[in-house]
Amino acid sequence: MSEQAKPQDAVRKQILKNPNRVLEDHDIMRALISADEQARGKNVVDLRTIALERLESRLDRLEDTHRHVIAAAYDNLASTNQIHRATLAILEPDTFAEFLELLKGELARILNVASARLVLESPAATPEMEEQLQEEFGSGVCFCAPGAIAEYITRGRDATVRPVTLRAIQDADPILFGDAANTVTSEALLRIDLGQGNLPAMLVLGSVSTDQFTPQKGADLLVFFASAFERVLRRWLN
Repeated sequence: MSEQAKPQDAVRKQILKNPNRVLEDHDIMRALISADEQARGKNVVDLRTIALERLESRLDRLEDTHRHVIAAAYDNLASTNQIHRATLAILEPDTFAEFLELLKGELARILNVASARLVLESPAATPEMEEQLQEEFGSGVCFCAPGAIAEYITRGRDATVRPVTLRAIQDADPILFGDAANTVTSEALLRIDLGQGNLPAMLVLGSVSTDQFTPQKGADLLVFFASAFERVLRRWLN
């Protein structure tokens, strides 16, 4: 009997020493409540138990919400840091050649996207001139006919062209996304205003994650980056 009592005494001492550990353990509290209900029988209804179950359910929901809020905050912080690094990166080049070199891949790496490409409208954007323009500006830049940017952003509809458009896509265009076209499933379209008398431009970001660029997500950070990119590009093109 003394040998059997030892484990029970040890448990009893631990509970008396630190009862909060029992109260904070959901599984132990459920077991104790269940044992109490069985002792009373099925014909007795304990409103306290019902209230505790409802409170526990509310607590679980609050904890889930708390985790989601924390995750969203970390995600927003990471996105902010990316935009800050990308903004500093486009301000760094001392020559236009260095700026074009940044567009070839480094900018996409900083923004954690599969592709980042500048699209410029130009009357010279013809199949005959494509190879020459590619050699002059590099793989980070592509050209299109006047009006093509607005048509691509709106998908040919009579709609206002917003500064930033986020959406999922299928069959990504190789001209816009290059070698990453086979993996891109969402895009961010940053419209760039080059000033009065100049044709518009567009920075296209492509992601392999369908959830990275969706209309439901805020675009404030990308609007800021588009404004910074716009000012830098105006300086070089002028």
